[in-house]
Amino acid sequence: MHHQFFATCPRGLEALLEAELKSLNARQIQPTDGGVGFAGDMLVCYRANLESRIATRILLQVGKGKYSNEDELYQGAYKIDWPQWFDVKQDFMVKVTGVKCPLKSLEFATLRIKDAVCDRFREAVGSRPYIDTREPQVRLHAYLAAEDYQLYLDTSGQPLYQRGLRRASIEAPLRENLAAGILKLSGWQPGTPLLDPMCGSGTFLLEAAMMSLDIAPGSGRGFGFERLKNFNSGAWQSLLKQAQSRAKPVTFQRLYGSDMDLRAVRISRQNLQEAGLLEAVQLAHTEFTAVVPPTPEGVLIANPPYGVRIGEDEDLAALYQKWAKH
Repeated sequence: MHHQFFATCPRGLEALLEAELKSLNARQIQPTDGGVGFAGDMLVCYRANLESRIATRILLQVGKGKYSNEDELYQGAYKIDWPQWFDVKQDFMVKVTGVKCPLKSLEFATLRIKDAVCDRFREAVGSRPYIDTREPQVRLHAYLAAEDYQLYLDTSGQPLYQRGLRRASIEAPLRENLAAGILKLSGWQPGTPLLDPMCGSGTFLLEAAMMSLDIAPGSGRGFGFERLKNFNSGAWQSLLKQAQSRAKPVTFQRLYGSDMDLRAVRISRQNLQEAGLLEAVQLAHTEFTAVVPPTPEGVLIANPPYGVRIGEDEDLAALYQKWAKH
């Protein structure tokens, strides 16, 4: 059975996400600001969650229509057969996003959609699911435009940039899918030496190591689709085993990281160690202007400080001039 999906991503990375989805056999691919729409069966959905380095969430469309007020939103949500998708014992949350939305309050719109879901369950099974806005078992997303609404089930659960690898972070950490996108946009390819001289908690290095070793980014975590009633455990386990068997043994991949902050180097080491990727990377405690190129050629990539980890604007202005000269 084919479904419509929407994959969200950081703005500016839509073309990369489109290319990923094509490689995963998605159909009817339609990029837009902040994401890419596509069609496919649930296997494509599982694969996108498991393999995408760029997506933030994979959303399964369960309803759409026209609306002009909260009551029409309620009716649109009520007519969906929610009990076919998840169990009344599973708690849920609703997140509403509006662009040119005519409604005065998105909070009230959220409440009306929640009411519709609960009322539909009451009619079907005589009781209603509970709401949990912190760690829900099921997440619903509503996108409200000027005249149209779309309702989605979140098949990812926690956002996909949470790979299940990084345990510790410093201030202002870079999200993993943004780091993966920057690596791809830079033109870096696995096998090419890579230097990150401001490695922070090691996000660029973690992503580069996974790319170099062909490790599927979602192979070490769980997903929202595993809690839906249509979950095909056998098909999912087969996909997961294929991905895990494809991964290469961990060896040094000519990935180099350093930072002037010893705490950052220790955190990078800890994160790489816990991910089982420490052998792929060489780390050093070195200030940027003291870094010696580790190879004659390669790619240098960095997320320079912007006033969270290091000082005020005046201090940073002097540092940027120093770094540029180096």
